[in-house]
Amino acid sequence: MKLTLEGLGVVKWDERGLVPVVAQEADGTVLMLAWANREALEATLRGGRATYWSRSRKALWRKGDQSGHVQELIEARYDCDGDAVLYRVRQTGPACHEGKRSCFD
Repeated sequence: MKLTLEGLGVVKWDERGLVPVVAQEADGTVLMLAWANREALEATLRGGRATYWSRSRKALWRKGDQSGHVQELIEARYDCDGDAVLYRVRQTGPACHEGKRSCFD
């Protein structure tokens, strides 16, 4: 189901206030798995660029700000349980920090 700012109440956050997010290229390729808090989801939906929560840095992380490997949001969806989110994106450059198109390559 499509995720909107008004519909964020359907998301089931874990005990840390996070939800797993799968980033998928428009062609169907699964690119990566990351985490988002409410602020990251709001930033993604408002700004049109994939934003995540860095668990190691404990800070928002907008994909591509440092690398230039931007994820432009096509749509955000949530699963039937509301405990996972899917970002459908247009990826610029590799998604993986190791320089691969996908973290699952």
